Amino acid sequence: MADPNRLAGTCYLSIDGVSYMLAGDFSYKISGVSRETLKGQDGIHGYSETPQPGYIAATLRDASNLSIGDINAMNNATVVAELANGKTIIGRNMWTTDQQESKSSDATIEVKWEGPSVTEN
Repeated sequence: MADPNRLAGTCYLSIDGVSYMLAGDFSYKISGVSRETLKGQDGIHGYSETPQPGYIAATLRDASNLSIGDINAMNNATVVAELANGKTIIGRNMWTTDQQESKSSDATIEVKWEGPSVTEN
């Protein structure tokens, strides 16, 4: 049973069933919509709504078995994160954005995945 008082501190990340070392800086945004108010000279008319992708971002540890090329090539990936507060974040059909780089001072790689479906359970 999850501890209702624990809100933060641990996170486990897997991509297509493979676990990765998470060095820190995990964040996510669920998929949803963006609304823009439609204004006219005679008042507010309503709003427009467009779908927005979700994202999952993390700083991974650059272990010897990790390939930056493999991370950069990810598309149609399933990204799952289990958070300390009991939430499970699931991203489906995701792809990596930007080109990743490894920082040798602390062996970290910043990665961001975007996709049409990011949910929290």
